[in-house]
Amino acid sequence: MCLSTVYKNTMEPASILMKNVMSIECRDGQVILTDLMERQMAIEGQLERANLVDGYVIVKEAV
Repeated sequence: MCLSTVYKNTMEPASILMKNVMSIECRDGQVILTDLMERQMAIEGQLERANLVDGYVIVKEAV
């Protein structure tokens, strides 16, 4: 199972949006994250980078 940590704009501990993310959906200008416990978070922006081997995703927040 590949779980990832999602960061906002930069890969820094202070920028973590959600850990243990199992699902990412991009819809209507939003990135919708779902973690292992089925909690969801939506952030306006776009997927900038995903490295599933290293387990991280960066979402660029809309301005």
